[in-house]
Amino acid sequence: MKTLIIAEKPDMGRTIAAVIEPKAQNRRTYLEGERYIITWAIGHLVSLAEPDQYDARYKRWNADDLPIIPDTFKLWPNPRTKDQLKTIGELAKRCGDMVNACDAGREGQLIFHLIARYLKLRQPVRRLWISDLTPETIRKGFEAMKSDADYEPLTRAAKARSEADWLIGMNASRAFTIRHRALLSVGRVQTPVLSLIYDRYQEITNFKPETYYLLHGHFKSGETAYRGLWQGDRLTDKEKAEALAAKVDGKEGRVASYEVNEQKEYPYRLYDLTLLQREANGKYGFSAKKTLDIAQALYEKHKVISYPRTNSNYVTEENIPVMHKTLQMLQSGTTYGDLARQADQGRVHKGNKAVCNPSKVEDHHAILPTAKKAGNLSADEQKIYDLVVRRFLSHFFPPAVYRHHELLTAVEEETFKTKVKELVELGWKIVLPDAGQEPAKGRGKRKKDDGADEAEDETLILDGGFNLRAGDPVKCRKTEITEKSTQPPKSFTEGTLLKAMEGAGRSIEDDELREAMKDTGLGTPATRASTIERLKQVGYITLAGKKLDITAKGIAAVELIRDAGVEVLTSPEMTGRWEQRLHQISKGEASDEKFMDNVKRFAAMVVEKVSRQLPSSAEVFKEERERRKSGKGSRSSRAAAGTGRNTRAAATPSTTGDGPAAVKPVRAAKESGKKQQTLPACPRTGCGGTLIEGKRGFGCSRYREGCTFVIWKGFEGKTITASMAASLVEKGETRKLSFKRGQTEVKGKLILEDRESGRITTMLDS
Repeated sequence: MKTLIIAEKPDMGRTIAAVIEPKAQNRRTYLEGERYIITWAIGHLVSLAEPDQYDARYKRWNADDLPIIPDTFKLWPNPRTKDQLKTIGELAKRCGDMVNACDAGREGQLIFHLIARYLKLRQPVRRLWISDLTPETIRKGFEAMKSDADYEPLTRAAKARSEADWLIGMNASRAFTIRHRALLSVGRVQTPVLSLIYDRYQEITNFKPETYYLLHGHFKSGETAYRGLWQGDRLTDKEKAEALAAKVDGKEGRVASYEVNEQKEYPYRLYDLTLLQREANGKYGFSAKKTLDIAQALYEKHKVISYPRTNSNYVTEENIPVMHKTLQMLQSGTTYGDLARQADQGRVHKGNKAVCNPSKVEDHHAILPTAKKAGNLSADEQKIYDLVVRRFLSHFFPPAVYRHHELLTAVEEETFKTKVKELVELGWKIVLPDAGQEPAKGRGKRKKDDGADEAEDETLILDGGFNLRAGDPVKCRKTEITEKSTQPPKSFTEGTLLKAMEGAGRSIEDDELREAMKDTGLGTPATRASTIERLKQVGYITLAGKKLDITAKGIAAVELIRDAGVEVLTSPEMTGRWEQRLHQISKGEASDEKFMDNVKRFAAMVVEKVSRQLPSSAEVFKEERERRKSGKGSRSSRAAAGTGRNTRAAATPSTTGDGPAAVKPVRAAKESGKKQQTLPACPRTGCGGTLIEGKRGFGCSRYREGCTFVIWKGFEGKTITASMAASLVEKGETRKLSFKRGQTEVKGKLILEDRESGRITTMLDS
C-alpha cells in the first residue's frame, strides 16, 4: 500500500511532491505517485465546535448557561472545505501509513491531529520535521523521519492550549458581554497585551512635564574644536544656568582627563520572527501581520528563506554547511555578489556561539536565506528578503572597530564632559545599505538617545581623528543654554509593542516564572501579529500613523476586568504560568489532564466573579450602542444582553491566529445610485452577518462587532470582483482563470482556503 502525506497547504504539498515523487499525477486535490499520495489540509479543516453545536440553547447568550465546560470537546469540520476533508478520508483508506508534513511546530501538530481524530484515522504515522522547503532539506527530512508517537507530548500540549484558550475566551467573553451589555472580547494573550497599551496610555495621560536646561561649552585646544556638556545636578533654574554660563564664557581651562578605549561591535543577532517584524515596522512601517505574510510567502511560494515562525536567533551545527552553500550562491548572479565575494566563510563555524548555539534552538533555527536564487519578488517581498540576506551576510565579516574618547574639561572649577566615537574599521557594517554614508572625514554627527529625554551624555560620531591629551590648555569660546522639557513615554508602535510582548515576563516578581517567560513572553512569534490585529478588529485599539492608540472601549474593557477581581487576566503572569506548564507538557514533564482541570476551575471562577460585578454605567458604551442603533457598521446585536444570536466571532479571541483586519464598507456606489452585486451571508460560523464590499476587499457587515472575515481584492495579480467573491463563499471556488508563472500562462482556480478568515489560495491545473 502507498503512503499518504498530509501537508498543511497546497503549495507545500506540491513542493514536497516535486522532490519525492517528481512524476506524480495531479488529481487536483492531491498528487499520486508510485509510492506516495500527497494531499493537504488547506489550513484548518477541523476545529473545536461552537457552543451551539453542543446545545442549541447556547445560541442565546445567557448568564444562567455559564460556565460552558464540555466533558469532551467536540470537533467540527469547516463546511467550506469539507470536500477536501472527505478526500483525505478516502485517500487514507488506500494507504497503509501516513506522514504528518504540516508545519513543524505546536500548531502544525494540532492541525494534523484534529484531522486524524475527526476522521478516526488509525494508520501508523511518521513526522516530517523540516525548517525550509528546499529540495535538499526535504530529502534529508524524509531520511530522518521519526515516529509521530515520539511527538506525543507536543500533541498533548497543542490540544491543551487549544481547549484552554476556548474555555477562557468563550466563558470570559460571554460573561463580561452579558454583564455589561457590550461586546467585550477577552483572551489569555490579547487581554494582557491590551493592558500593556492601557498602562502606557495612563503613563502618558498622567505625565507632568518639567522644564530644565542644558549648558554646553564650546572649547578649542590647538586646532581641535569640540563641545562639552556641563556636569552636575539637572538645571531647573534658568538664572543658575545663566550664571554658570557667564562664569566660564571666554575663560581658560584645561583637559582634566582624557581616556581612549578601543571597542569592537559584533553583528546583530540573526532574525527570529519577532525581531524581523520589529525592524520591518521601524524601517518600512509594515504591520506585524504584513511582515509575517510576506515572510510566509518568501518561505512557501518563493522558497528563498527558511521557516519564518521561529523564536530562535541561532542555528545548529547541521545548518553551517547549508549557510556556506547559500553564501556561495549569493556570490554570483545576485545583487549581493560584491558583498558575498568579500565575505569570509571561515567566520561562520560551529565554535562561533554568536551564530551556532544548539542549546537555544528548539523547534526551528533562525531565519536564513536558502540556497535558491530569488526571482520575481514584489517590492515589499524584496525589502524583507533584503533584511534577511544582509543580516545573514553580516556574520561572515569581522567586527566593526571604534575608538571611544571620553574627556572632562575643567574651566573655573566647572566640569564639562565630551564623548567621541571614532570609526576605525567598518567591518560587518559594510553590509548595511547606508554603509557608505558615514560622516565625512574630520567631521561628525551627534548621536542622541531615542528615549524620553535628550541624552545628557551626547556622543559625537567621527570618521577621522580626535587628538587631545590630559593637561592640554583649552579656551571656552562660547556657551549655549538650551531649554528642554521632560517627555512622557512614547505611545507604542507595532514594533515597540512586539518588543514589549516579547519581554513582558521580565516584570514578574516570581523568579522561577520570570525565568520561564524569559524566552516566551506574551504569545508566540507565530501568534503575536494576529493578537495585534485582533485588538484592532474588536475596536480596542486604532492605528494613527505608526502609533497605536487605545480606544474608549479598550480602556473600559481593561478597567472592568480589573474591577471584577480577575485582574490576573490582564497580567502576563497567567500567560507565563500557562506557557511554562505547556512547555513542560510538550517535554513530557507535566500532566495535560491536571492542567485542564485547573483551567476549568479558573474559567468557572471568572464567571462567578463577573456575575457579582455591578453592571457598567449606560454611559460607558454609549457611543457603541448608538452606532449599532444607527446601523453604522453592524446590525444591532441582542447577544450583548444575552438574548440574541451566537456572536462568538465578535466576542471571543480568534484561534486560527491569521485572520485579516475587517473592511469598512464602500459608500460611494450606494450614494451615486449604482447597482451593487448582491453578496451572500458571511460564512464564518455563527456570525449572521452579510458580506459587504469595501475599498480593498469584501468583509462582513458585523466587522465593528469583531467579525474578521475578509476576501482581499488583490491576489496573485488578480482583482477579485464581487461575483468572484460570491462564488468563493457559495461554491468554495471561482471559475477557471489564467495565471502567469514566469513566462508561461497556466489555468487554475482560486479556492476559499479558510471560511473563518477568508484566506484564499490557488489551485492550478496539472
